Amino acid sequence: MNGYKHHLDDDAFGEKPQQQGGFKTFDAFPKTKPSYTAPSRRGGQWTIIILLVCTVFSVSEFRTWFAGTENHHFSVEKGVSHDLQLNLDIVVEMPCESLDINIQDASGDRVLAGQLLKRDPTSWAVWMEKRNYESYSGAHEYQTLSKEDAGRLEAQDEDAHVRHVLGEVRRSSRKFPKGPKLRRRDKIDSCRIYGSLEGNKVQGDFHITARGHGYRDMAAHLDHRTFNFSHMISELSFGPHYPTLLNPLDKTIANTPNHYYKYQYFLSVVPTIYSKGSGALDTYSNAPPSQQESRNNRNLVFTNQYAATSQSTELPESPFFVPGIFFKYNIEPILLLISEERGSFLSLLIRLVNTASGVIVTGGWLYQIGGWASGFMSRRRKGKSEGVLNGRHYAED
Repeated sequence: MNGYKHHLDDDAFGEKPQQQGGFKTFDAFPKTKPSYTAPSRRGGQWTIIILLVCTVFSVSEFRTWFAGTENHHFSVEKGVSHDLQLNLDIVVEMPCESLDINIQDASGDRVLAGQLLKRDPTSWAVWMEKRNYESYSGAHEYQTLSKEDAGRLEAQDEDAHVRHVLGEVRRSSRKFPKGPKLRRRDKIDSCRIYGSLEGNKVQGDFHITARGHGYRDMAAHLDHRTFNFSHMISELSFGPHYPTLLNPLDKTIANTPNHYYKYQYFLSVVPTIYSKGSGALDTYSNAPPSQQESRNNRNLVFTNQYAATSQSTELPESPFFVPGIFFKYNIEPILLLISEERGSFLSLLIRLVNTASGVIVTGGWLYQIGGWASGFMSRRRKGKSEGVLNGRHYAED
């Protein structure tokens, strides 16, 4: 018709001939001839975009699966354990021979902590220089009793994750770090008290007081003008010693110009187990693991968390009031188990297939809608321009 030559093969759209053996071919997904498709630059660009989106979503799904999810389980601590290890590293701005260090627990036992912990004479100014250097080099900043910065809260939140805790425990040496070296011109006016000691796993009171105050002993009564309970807590933790984990009172500084002063810290200690996998919940729900089991298993850490509140006040110089630093701790009767769990690899594959399929289908719909909108707008513009000669008017002669 009008010189048009028919090039279409109508047989391609009908039933295909029978093959040998009398069976017909069956094609569940009929194909379109390449000559009937019109590749475009816009379609190629859209395909690349869909592939990039699928890749980003797939990588995100894989990272989420690899990181796993953390589950928190609470249960009543049914196991029987009698001892609680206390780890302490504190500097007090008073000479070592002027301090008394003891533990008095609810069972009535008194532990002479001053004989079990190490005491090194040191200089307060040297430790202040050490603090300023660490803060300048980007380490965790020291906090005061009245202020806690956002960076420290983020560091404590990071130390609450299973993966970070297990990594820090594997790298830690479980030894107390060495103090700064003293120079000849440094004034020896302070005492560093550090070490680990065992106490009863009951409510107790760990306190640092001046010699001759607070006890019925024959020690010489010190002059109140020599008191200075300004202190720096480098570490205070319960359970096995993991020095790299940040606790609420770690790196805390308290300064006072008053001599007769009292600091009080109220601690609520919660036994905590970090583990990979949910198997530890069934194994240790009745009794927490021993320190030996915790050391042998690289995917298990048993420790204690605590929440802390503080109070400080100036006291009247009276024998009825005892100045010093007091840590009152209470053992909560619950067990917290934080486990990191990961889904099966089959569930990951299912999520990847669903993600890629959803992106491809959605991308196809958007492409079709975009093509329809573009065609509609082009037809609309052509319809407005029919019969108009660019707005010009011609007059007859």
